[in-house]
Amino acid sequence: MRRLYLQFYLTILASLLMVVLGASALWRFARTETPSDRAFEMAGVLVAGQLAPADADLQAQLQAIDRLHARLRIDLALFASDRRLLAAAGQGVPPPPARRQTGGWVHGRGGPAWAIRLPDDRWVVARVPSRPYTPLWGILAFLGTIALMVAISAYPIARRLTRRLERLNAKVEALGAGDLSARVKVEGKDEVARLAASFNRSAARIEQLVHAHKMLLANTSHELRTPLSRIRLGIELLKETPDAKLGAALQKDIAELDGLIEQILLSSRIEAVREVASPEDVDLLGVAAEEAIRYERCSVAGEPTIVRGDRALLQRMVRNLLDNAHRHGRAPIEVEVRSQKDRAVLLVWDQGPGIAEADRERIFSPFYRVPSRATVPGSGLGLTLVRQIARQHGGDAMWAGTPQRPSRMRVELPRKLE
Repeated sequence: MRRLYLQFYLTILASLLMVVLGASALWRFARTETPSDRAFEMAGVLVAGQLAPADADLQAQLQAIDRLHARLRIDLALFASDRRLLAAAGQGVPPPPARRQTGGWVHGRGGPAWAIRLPDDRWVVARVPSRPYTPLWGILAFLGTIALMVAISAYPIARRLTRRLERLNAKVEALGAGDLSARVKVEGKDEVARLAASFNRSAARIEQLVHAHKMLLANTSHELRTPLSRIRLGIELLKETPDAKLGAALQKDIAELDGLIEQILLSSRIEAVREVASPEDVDLLGVAAEEAIRYERCSVAGEPTIVRGDRALLQRMVRNLLDNAHRHGRAPIEVEVRSQKDRAVLLVWDQGPGIAEADRERIFSPFYRVPSRATVPGSGLGLTLVRQIARQHGGDAMWAGTPQRPSRMRVELPRKLE
């Protein structure tokens, strides 16, 4: 029983078999009190008029039974009130009625018969002649026919269900073998269809992560090559001629390299863990004020707004926004924090000219730099981290420039309601 469709199939057959057996048992053994009892009572009154009285001799009663048999062509038997056989006619003697029976069906080896109680408490049992048969074989033939019909109709249903599971299994194997484009067709709206849709989402997510990691490795190797080359050249020069300025430049390159590695690791960690591990209440206005002190001509305004999240990551998000405005824009830098319904909104803008419309989404891609600002120092990960941190906290980051403020960034986060 290793195949799931066989388990479904046999379960359906077994369930139906139990239902048929239960129904047969009820039909065979259950005592029924129905309106047909009244019909048998009326039949008894009519039949009594064709029979000899109860006090007549046995010969007269036998003659009456023979006349009814000749007219109706059925097996007949006349029983006394104590179920003792008085007379019979036909191919076989029908079975006597049950002790507590008031009329209706009786069952015997010759097949079912009708028991009719006469007004004088005698019994007439009638049975249509038929070929002898064994009731067990009739039941088995009936059950066999039902089982065959269910087998024919249930097999395609069970096989269709498990065939979808087999296709899903094949795609899982393909994904495990390295085919990240493996997807399964979603058929129907049942649990298997939901499982297929879930697999497709997971596969797409895995493909996206692997692609992002490949791009990250490729861009990281490119970005690391420049400061490493400068450090290598500086070390060679220091061996020949010690120079304080050259040493300071090396320290700056090392700090740049360390910052780049830190941002790469942070970006990878956020990408791998989509939820905040230990959230706490953080005043977004307070965080913005703390980070704004690091920059000249930077002002903060707004209202205290509480969000739930990682304080260190939110500080890094605000710092990257301010650093981006400081490097690529023009002072003064302004920060505003406000509440809008259930959202906390952080706005950061400077006096720069803004960027082209085609670059307003690309600036959030890892290592992307606006062509006109390619010479400005930076790793190209600052705004990528801003969006990653915002989305990890249930929000988002976007370009929100206007004609009056063309260089403005907007971050929305879920606000803690009172």
